[in-house]
Amino acid sequence: MPSQVTNYKCPNCTGPLHFVGASGNLECDYCGGSFTVQQVEDMMAQAEAKAEQAFQEAQASIGYDAGQDGSSWDNSGIDSWGAEGENLKVYSCPSCGAELICDETTAATSCPYCNNPTIVPGQFSGALKPDLVIPFKLDKDAAVANLKKHYKGKPFLPNAFTENNHVEDIKGVYVPFWLYDGVAEASAVYDATRSHTHREGNYQVTTTEHYRVMRSGSLSFENVPVDASSKMPDDHMDSIEPYDYAEMRPFSTAYLPGYLADKYDVTSEESAERADLRCENSVLESLRNTVSGYESVSTLDHDVQLHRGKVRYALMPVWMLNTKYQDKNFLFAMNGQTGKMVGDLPVSKAKMWGTFAAIAAPLAALLLWLFSH
Repeated sequence: MPSQVTNYKCPNCTGPLHFVGASGNLECDYCGGSFTVQQVEDMMAQAEAKAEQAFQEAQASIGYDAGQDGSSWDNSGIDSWGAEGENLKVYSCPSCGAELICDETTAATSCPYCNNPTIVPGQFSGALKPDLVIPFKLDKDAAVANLKKHYKGKPFLPNAFTENNHVEDIKGVYVPFWLYDGVAEASAVYDATRSHTHREGNYQVTTTEHYRVMRSGSLSFENVPVDASSKMPDDHMDSIEPYDYAEMRPFSTAYLPGYLADKYDVTSEESAERADLRCENSVLESLRNTVSGYESVSTLDHDVQLHRGKVRYALMPVWMLNTKYQDKNFLFAMNGQTGKMVGDLPVSKAKMWGTFAAIAAPLAALLLWLFSH
């Protein structure tokens, strides 16, 4: 039986290959060779065939299956790594507990979540294999540029944050996501009002008319994302959405060289509540948007029935920066496909109070002059 290989070497010089988002190819730094993912995967026919089969099975089951009762999410189509995972490496962070998967050519030097410089390499084992992946489209230079835009023009940003080369401490990480498909049926009752004003003698009379408005309908969902890493703040992952799922590909380890992949630690069952909530909020918002032409609308009652369909496991590209300022961690995340950036910036108290003093001093002088005249 052919061996499963995850160490991608250049066929010209045997140097390591890494995926470059700008070209969409795997490239060699030693001889300059450039190969499409398809070319690399052709050299690994057995692994590709297995990945393609898993993808076709997942594609065939997208959406709500009317033959199921829809009471729970169906994750039966997610496969395990099997023999393909034997040549992967895993890095464990003793500080925050993150477990990061990579191919044998990728060297991890610090944790992208907590910036702990000590991470312990070990042999990868267990866990489920992703069905899908969105490859990195933007490189590290784009991440650096977008981060600079993120803090450009922020007057209270500490000088030390921009001058100490923190911006270079950026890592590309494939963040695990569960993608949920299904159908939501909903009904809602609203109290809507319209007002009319007219004069009766010396009085202005306002008449408010109340309407009982009812709506019902259904909404199909596909690829409702919920991140599967407890280390990544949910608000960060929600904020850098959306991803363009048209660029989603069958998972292959050919996309891993040069990047880390976070190993999920939140199961699809544990993430189901967030998926349910997103589906419910979306269908209720869609119903509410159909009620128009009124001055005010308030919800009196609503009911949502979820028909839960397939769950798939995907990896999404994220550029991450973790830095410290005054013993406080600051985590930034950028969508590796679209460039959308999110993250809190540190504040320089000296600059803030300096600006306040610069404004307060002239104002105090003006008030003193006004009271003395």
